[in-house]
Amino acid sequence: MGPDRKEVPLSRGTQAVVVGRGRGAPGDGSSMGGRPSSPLDKQQRQHLRGQVDTLLRNFLPCYRGQLAASVLRQISRELGPQEPAGSQLLRSKKLPRVREHRGPLTQLRGHPPRWQPIFCVLRGDGRLEWFSHKEEYENGGQCLGSTALTGYTLLTSQREYLRLLDALCPESLGDHTQEEPDSLLEVPVNFPLFLQHPFRRHLCFSAATREAQHAWRLALQGGIRLQGTVLQRSQAPAARAFLDAVRLYRQHQGHFGDDDVTLGSDAEVLTAVLMREQLPALRAQTLPGLRGAGRTRAWAWTELLDAVHADVLAGASAGLCAFQPEKDELLASLEKTIRPDVDQLLRQQARVAGRLRTDIRGPLESCLRREVDPQLPRVVQTLLRTVEASLEAVRTLLAQGMDRLSHRLRQSPSGTRLRREVYSFGEMPWDLALMQTCYREAERSRGRLGQLAAPFGFLGMQSLVFGAQDLAQQLMADAVATFLQLADQCLTTALNCDQAAQRLERVRGRVLKKFESDSGLAQRRFIRGWGLCIFLPFVLSQLEPSCKKELPEFEGDVLAMGSQALTTEGIYEDVIRGCLLQRIDQELKKTLGANDVSCTLDGCLEVPWEQEGAAPNLNLVLSFLAGRQAFTDFLCLPAKSSANWILAASPLSCSCFRSEFHRDSPVFLVQLAEGLSHSMETISSHSVWSFQPTPR
Repeated sequence: MGPDRKEVPLSRGTQAVVVGRGRGAPGDGSSMGGRPSSPLDKQQRQHLRGQVDTLLRNFLPCYRGQLAASVLRQISRELGPQEPAGSQLLRSKKLPRVREHRGPLTQLRGHPPRWQPIFCVLRGDGRLEWFSHKEEYENGGQCLGSTALTGYTLLTSQREYLRLLDALCPESLGDHTQEEPDSLLEVPVNFPLFLQHPFRRHLCFSAATREAQHAWRLALQGGIRLQGTVLQRSQAPAARAFLDAVRLYRQHQGHFGDDDVTLGSDAEVLTAVLMREQLPALRAQTLPGLRGAGRTRAWAWTELLDAVHADVLAGASAGLCAFQPEKDELLASLEKTIRPDVDQLLRQQARVAGRLRTDIRGPLESCLRREVDPQLPRVVQTLLRTVEASLEAVRTLLAQGMDRLSHRLRQSPSGTRLRREVYSFGEMPWDLALMQTCYREAERSRGRLGQLAAPFGFLGMQSLVFGAQDLAQQLMADAVATFLQLADQCLTTALNCDQAAQRLERVRGRVLKKFESDSGLAQRRFIRGWGLCIFLPFVLSQLEPSCKKELPEFEGDVLAMGSQALTTEGIYEDVIRGCLLQRIDQELKKTLGANDVSCTLDGCLEVPWEQEGAAPNLNLVLSFLAGRQAFTDFLCLPAKSSANWILAASPLSCSCFRSEFHRDSPVFLVQLAEGLSHSMETISSHSVWSFQPTPR
């Protein structure tokens, strides 16, 4: 017998199937294997497809326009003056990732739900999979379930999770008389890991020990951040255009103010946008008809949401995939049409902007003085404390790592411990336990900053914290790459251990100076970028009634330019953005005491992880007893290098290191070479640095 069903309205005349007890716990949500059949029937799915089609029909024109504007900004940035104080550190070419983490857990799943043992794997791209047994994973079997971690929140308190479940259905609070204790988590769970999502099934896991819970917490939090900030980390014109288009689309729907809806891939973002639009009607029309009470009803609600989310995500993905060829063709065409006329377009843009600035100056200045100026100093100072503390923690860890290398070189110039130290140093940006010190600093001001920003409609604190954490990780990766590159240039086999250590200490000083320079630049970019995110939507909403009506008189001038890269609304926003940036820069000068804190407009956002013309791979000359030439060819190293760090044979067996590192991770030192593959098992794993001993 199937579960009990009841027909209730879904939205706008459609019907939703409400599933009663018996369909299973929210932990069963997955993309493959073992997933319950959808509680939505064919008619309801057709309705959702119609909603997705309507969203795409309204969104894609915004996206096309922002693609043109983004290409214009990129070309003007390429041709314009560069920042006088550019980055000093080399750019790491390693893409952000999380260390693969795997191990046994128990999961609440099944029909009826119960705690069952599983083997869980967090992939390097942040995707979570779970298998029935470890052997199933090792033999390449099909997983029981998998999920992208985008949008999830991790809870490690059972009491907090139960409060969250109760809040989902507040009208039935306290009515738990019909509930079964085992299925509703009334039995205490010692080391829980609850993954909660606003539109998806909850995933309920439990670890065997506190240490295992802590390790999984760090790994899952890293995966959530990695998958959430994929668009924010990108500097590609299409990614920036997409985020701007989402903001404009939502403004046209009357939603001003940034929030966390833009976390995730493009399809996930559009899915979240539509789910938020539909949620009030869905909740009002389906929640009263859900069977059960209290937490049983809450679980049924998450199951229904999961089914709706899955159908919307599939439709959004299909729509964006269908748009991809048009987007590629449009970007190529825009490049050809905009680049030859970029100077003329920018002059025309400046003329219209000057006239617009004159027309809206009064209302704009009044709004800024009345609403923004009183709060701006506190917002800037709190943003500064957030990023400053995080980057200071990065500097401390970096200095300690470089000191450990010098110390180990003096102690053991050709030993396994030195090799491990080098490997650990290269892994520092991806060591979640180590970097947690920096990441916690980014979290400390969340409450205070949230209180300051909330009156301006800013609800994107998770995105802001993720941005600070990504910045800390990026600067650490850049500093590590720079240290290794400079060390490669100054070390030779003619040096004894003390001499080599002294040179490393000089490199340490240079890297710290470069880090301090880049850290200051990054702080200013962070404050300017997030200051705009907090204040710009609010100011636009305040000026909407009075200033937007002035825009039609400029339409003729803009249309006469004959370029889709320029729109009246875009120039209007640029004018307001420029005035806000002036205010933020003035406050930065007061706060930092700097003579010049100017950055390019596009420099407000984070620097990309991978850029054209980034630093080359490390020229580490590695000498193996066997296969040296093959390895040198693999690294594309020159025949002769200024550095000769010789790797000699170690008495350790290969299995010593293979048992410690994952299959898809570098086995040891070679991971430090920028841009290398993450699968290096073909390289000998029993080599260490070797310098001449210091004469006694």
